[in-house]
Amino acid sequence: MAGHYASSRPTSSTSLLSSSTTTHYHQIFTSRLLLLLTLLPLTLACFAFLLQWRGGLTDPITRWSPDPHLFPGMDSTTSTILPNPNSGSGCANLLGRSHSPSFPYSRDLKFDVGSDLRPRICITTSTSAGLEQILPWIFYHKVIGVSTFLLFVEGKASSENVSRVLESIAGVKVIYRTKELEERQAKSRIWNESWLSSFFYKPCNYELFVKQSLNMEMAIVMAREAGMDWIFHLDTDELIYPAGTQEYSLRQLLSKVPGNVDMVIFPNYESSVEQDDIKEPFSEVSMFKKNYDHLPKDVYFGNYKEATRGNPNYFLTYGNGKAAARIQDYLRPNGAHRWHNYMKTPNEIKLDEAAVLHYTYPKFSDLTSRRDRCGCKPTKDDVKRCFMLEFDRAAFIIASTATEEEMLRWYRERIVWTDKVLTLKLLRKGIFTRIYAPMVIIQALRESGVFISVIESALTTVSEDKVPSSVNSKNSSRVVRSGIFSRKIGENRESQATARRVLVLTGYTYSSAVPPLPPPGLDEFYLDK
Repeated sequence: MAGHYASSRPTSSTSLLSSSTTTHYHQIFTSRLLLLLTLLPLTLACFAFLLQWRGGLTDPITRWSPDPHLFPGMDSTTSTILPNPNSGSGCANLLGRSHSPSFPYSRDLKFDVGSDLRPRICITTSTSAGLEQILPWIFYHKVIGVSTFLLFVEGKASSENVSRVLESIAGVKVIYRTKELEERQAKSRIWNESWLSSFFYKPCNYELFVKQSLNMEMAIVMAREAGMDWIFHLDTDELIYPAGTQEYSLRQLLSKVPGNVDMVIFPNYESSVEQDDIKEPFSEVSMFKKNYDHLPKDVYFGNYKEATRGNPNYFLTYGNGKAAARIQDYLRPNGAHRWHNYMKTPNEIKLDEAAVLHYTYPKFSDLTSRRDRCGCKPTKDDVKRCFMLEFDRAAFIIASTATEEEMLRWYRERIVWTDKVLTLKLLRKGIFTRIYAPMVIIQALRESGVFISVIESALTTVSEDKVPSSVNSKNSSRVVRSGIFSRKIGENRESQATARRVLVLTGYTYSSAVPPLPPPGLDEFYLDK
């Protein structure tokens, strides 16, 4: 027994020693493994940083940034780059780079759209705006998929520096209002047809409406020759809002339109400004009043008076939207808001999510700028000759007769939404909506330096002889008034007679052009009852 116990003690002691040694080595191994796992990522990170710093790697940031040694937002030249002093465009502050950090992924992009991308979309417009409005308008629509722009320009838009910049942009075609253009449009079959005749030989908005229709007629031919699939007429104070698409893409939206549809109607939303000192509407306005077509009937009429706020209608100006047309045989304009066809009634659909965002009187200066473009007398009777919509007439009279202080008070009462309680109520009811996408896109474009880069590049590379010598900002309005809009056309009798024969042969009658129409009023609500 004793021997048994004596022989067992050393064995127990050896077992304890072995267990202690194993635990010690395990702790050492664990600590070293943790140290290795800690040092390895740090070493790899340092190695990657050294390679980047020494120029050994090329990532997306170094490809797009002008300085490959800087991270996004660290561009030391952001606040020091100035526009060309010879530009004279007055757009440096509005179109230049922001002083806040920016992500330069879109810097120096040309926004070229490949011919293999379908459908190909064209926008045509008639404008006298400056670069501070036109450039954000063009590049925003390039981002959402528009490939071609047909700009019929006059006034400021046709001035030498502005037109240089516009002509330098890929996909942009500039058409000047010259004597040759007016002579060509004077031979249009439109003058011999009845659908636009009620707008002939009238001033201001009526004159613009006829001019837009004639320009749209030419744009159809140009868009077809360029291989476009769709054409859209849009003013430069309007942005397409392609809601309902996963990629925020107008191309994606139109690609889903059935092949038998000829025209797609985009209801318009109207901007609702919340302050009276707006400088850049596209970047500062986020609140919009929804169209009647996108609201339940009871919500629209139930909040009509509060949403109208003493103005003549629910919207300040038009409420019948804009339309995109599929380019095909016999397509023609039907006024600035619609398209038609000489051989058939177009099959049209109206979108239930996408819209046109109309920035209506967003700046206080819009009151006087509209007044300065029209020579009518500020009386209730005379303004009816000039303007189609009631609010435009009232705004013209105020701008022509009131003092600056009175104009500002009227602007705040009728246009600016300063009552936060009412604004919140209409937002909750769904009358108002917040839309931030255009603001974000345009601000990102501005901060990336796209606009100032286009200006600087154009003023150093585009030759002066590209702008017709007969066109400048001083004579463009005079040329228009002496052209086809103030006298009856008596030229090219043979061409006109041919147009008449064509109409007789078709045997088709045409309804009047669709003018800018206001949304439904309360009188229509009571008539329905």
